[in-house]
Amino acid sequence: MPNVLVLPGDGIGLEITPEAVKVLEAVLKDHPQSLKFEYGLIGGAAIDEVGKALPDATLEAAQAADAILLGSVGGPKWDTLPAPQRPELGGLLAIRKALGLFANIRPVKMLPMLVDASTLKTEVVKNVDLVVLRELTGGLYFGEKGRGTNPRSAFDNLIYTEEEIQRIVELGFQTAMKRRKKLCSVDKANVLESSRFWREITLEVAKNYPEVELTHMYVDNAAMQLVRWPEQFDVIVTENMFGDILTDLASMLMGSIGMISSASLNGSKGLYEPAHGSAPDIAGKNIANPLATILSGALMLRYSFGLEEEAQKIERAVEQVLQEGYRTADLAKPGDKVLGTREMGDAVVKALK
Repeated sequence: MPNVLVLPGDGIGLEITPEAVKVLEAVLKDHPQSLKFEYGLIGGAAIDEVGKALPDATLEAAQAADAILLGSVGGPKWDTLPAPQRPELGGLLAIRKALGLFANIRPVKMLPMLVDASTLKTEVVKNVDLVVLRELTGGLYFGEKGRGTNPRSAFDNLIYTEEEIQRIVELGFQTAMKRRKKLCSVDKANVLESSRFWREITLEVAKNYPEVELTHMYVDNAAMQLVRWPEQFDVIVTENMFGDILTDLASMLMGSIGMISSASLNGSKGLYEPAHGSAPDIAGKNIANPLATILSGALMLRYSFGLEEEAQKIERAVEQVLQEGYRTADLAKPGDKVLGTREMGDAVVKALK
């Protein structure tokens, strides 16, 4: 029986992960393949319990698991810790690096019933259907960091190897081949040497994919184009920090970051998590949107277990619940039927039946 390690983490992670597990159990109830769920600590919860954001036991369990479902990490409680010990760097980035999860995939597809939830005009967002591939284990976030004196200063080194660029760009082309055969590589090649190198490697990989229309775009222009004319994009591939920023921006095309799922892959193992953070201001109130986590569970079935039909069942159930007018607080407008976190999970399970 495949083993899934569940890492709720901090804040609303404790509320949204049970809903995803509930939905996964429901969709596989009468299926010959079921999943075994185990639980572990990460982030601030792990710091409080054992003094380390990524305990050795959690890493060992993650290495042994067939897939990992993660909630969210971080919060003001741990913001004063030295950077390497904080939940984000010492927990989330550390597990990505340790497992070699180099590719983060975030699909952004507008659902017709959520067009009005977007802060952008209907004609701008109604046809959005794109995927962002973000390199996840290199670049500025993992480069050497430090402080200097006389004068006081700080530095973060941005380094990419040929292999790191090649493997994520290759996946970008492969993804584009399965979609509309358009790939936009986002960089800052007019300023950064690392981006010029990124563009060189991308052009080399492109020779193997003559059917794919490759374009290059500076990251500042890409941000503008995502809110000006997002339907021009099919697949976007970019480096770590640019991807971090652009995926959050792209999430608002759908009206809420609470709708954006993600998969972080290394070729054999996947970690699945919502794109949002721990939202400590609403934690414990049963108002967080669990749909991004539930949809991340669908990605798990698709990428880690090859259960495409079951993944689509979850996605259709989410669409049905939204079509029926149910919303969590982040998406609600006057006249909608507002549900809490647990109730939204229950509604998706009901739709599955």
